[in-house]
Amino acid sequence: MIKVFGHTSPDTDSTGSPIIWAWYLNEVRQTPAQAVLQGEPNTEAAWMLSRWNLDKPQIIDDVAAGDRCVIVDTNNPAELPASLDQAEVIEIIDHHLLAGGIKTRAPINITIRPLACTATIMHDLMGEDIARAPEGIKGAMLTCILSDTLEFRSPTTTPHDRAVAEKLAADLGVDIAEFASEMFAAKSDVSAFSDAALLKMDSKEYELGGKQLRVSVLETTAPQVLLDRKAALMAAMPAVAAEDGADEVLLFVVDILREEATLLVPNDFVKSVAERSFGVTVTGDSVVLPGVMSRKKQIIPVLAV
Repeated sequence: MIKVFGHTSPDTDSTGSPIIWAWYLNEVRQTPAQAVLQGEPNTEAAWMLSRWNLDKPQIIDDVAAGDRCVIVDTNNPAELPASLDQAEVIEIIDHHLLAGGIKTRAPINITIRPLACTATIMHDLMGEDIARAPEGIKGAMLTCILSDTLEFRSPTTTPHDRAVAEKLAADLGVDIAEFASEMFAAKSDVSAFSDAALLKMDSKEYELGGKQLRVSVLETTAPQVLLDRKAALMAAMPAVAAEDGADEVLLFVVDILREEATLLVPNDFVKSVAERSFGVTVTGDSVVLPGVMSRKKQIIPVLAV
């Protein structure tokens, strides 16, 4: 049985894409496969599962020797099971930069394309077989694309991502604006989460100037709900960083509707990073970054000390 999984702290794409590809392996390639997750899905991903009547995949802590694995929505070893080198990776499907570090036991299929969403790539790889996909699989694809593109607001969006999403929406009889509004409302409901959980919810590890950073992004249509917890979130950062072996946590609260991010500034190091990276002057414990929506395209590439 092939295990299909994405990165830790699974967002919508890392929850939906394993389900999509496991369906394809099982139903089209006639190869037994199982979608699994590295952690609980976030609120938007959980909403997707409910909306399209999809079972939540099993959550795993690690993989074992002999496990056959397909990795989706990441190729970064820091976001993958600790024992991955003991397993057999047979395929990678991703839309992030090539991180390096994964070693395989034999040549494998690798598909990495500069698109906004892994589900878009899967749509293309399936070709005509997408017509066989049930409503839930097409619905997961649509949700993943709208999530990763922030309903086409993100600068990572390509015309092809949009075309695929519009085709899927038409097939499903879904109004994209109404659907995305429901989806973002689910993403924005963070009332049940602790401050530490929020800092880990959608985060990536990154090294900058000898410092290990956890770069966290919270995308929301209700940013004030998060900003009202600013002091508590900043107070939780040192413990979260220590638990993950990081030096600092950078938290960006992305306002989907205003198309801007607010970076919390708990100390002089983050203040320096903010000013050098984004050309702003920081005068308090947060700074607004107009137009910043994408960690992959607008945050990670410009970080500097």
